[in-house]
Amino acid sequence: MAELTLVEVFGTGATQDSSSITIQKAALPRLTASASNSAESLLTGIVLMAQTNLAQTNFDANVDQSIYIGPGYPSFTNRGTNNDQYRVDQIIVNLAKIDTASVIDPDNY
Repeated sequence: MAELTLVEVFGTGATQDSSSITIQKAALPRLTASASNSAESLLTGIVLMAQTNLAQTNFDANVDQSIYIGPGYPSFTNRGTNNDQYRVDQIIVNLAKIDTASVIDPDNY
């Protein structure tokens, strides 16, 4: 199998050129698109979208896929001066490559 396309990972309307990437907010699951989405909400939407086709089952079946995204373990932590309880949801991004170096290089994936 071949590597997944930009649209398969980032959703309908995703494009790139030599200097930029464009991802349509409407393609990001559960994101309410606005002119002022936070960087964190956008990153969350991108990871959730990518998780759809970068699942471990796809990784196991496709040797050309180098990344898989899966759920972690939810937990709770207390934060702030009021010691408010926060839910911590994990999404784990796994990067797989032949072992030739000890640093993560985006060009290898």
